Amino acid sequence: MNNRGILIVLSGFSGAGKGTVVKNILKTYPDEYAVSVSATTRAPREGETDGREYFFKSTSEFQKMIATGELIEYAQYVGNYYGTPRRYVEEQLEAGKNIILEIEIQGAFNIKKMFPDAVLMFLMPPTAAELENRLRGRGTEDEATIKARLARATQEAEGVEGYDYIVINDTVDACTQRIHEIVTSEKMKASHNLTLIEDIREDLKIYAKGE
Repeated sequence: MNNRGILIVLSGFSGAGKGTVVKNILKTYPDEYAVSVSATTRAPREGETDGREYFFKSTSEFQKMIATGELIEYAQYVGNYYGTPRRYVEEQLEAGKNIILEIEIQGAFNIKKMFPDAVLMFLMPPTAAELENRLRGRGTEDEATIKARLARATQEAEGVEGYDYIVINDTVDACTQRIHEIVTSEKMKASHNLTLIEDIREDLKIYAKGE
């Protein structure tokens, strides 16, 4: 079987539990998954390490990465650049790691154009009521922010049919298992095993000739 990893693009409504699920995937399958480390121009916060939380770059360094095509995608947010380094992703995939990119819906479709084999997953709560309960349960946002996040989710819901998989996050462990099963299935697809198929074909020809 092809040892190259699977590129996973994970999106979801705010409050759907993406971060918690990703942490659980890494804890449950530490040798099989990695999370993409983004590059950013913002200053490191206390306790953050270059190459772990982010690749910290100057604005000129980041703009050079844009110009030379070193980023899969990038965006500017609150005065700072954020982007996904192509080299890091490719290295992880070649090492056999299934690499997870947490990206919003528009960015996800852009990734799919550049990496047709990427697997797009959209994380959803069991119901809209549960999403609202989770947002309120955080206890960190005011009413206006909660309403804004629900409005944003309404917009995002219009594009989710473009994803490869919809994954329900009812419990973290069950959701983690669903994602792992999807990735395992993807790795068994014929399109992911063309080298193996060709090798077997050539060997069968040799055996058929009695050599």
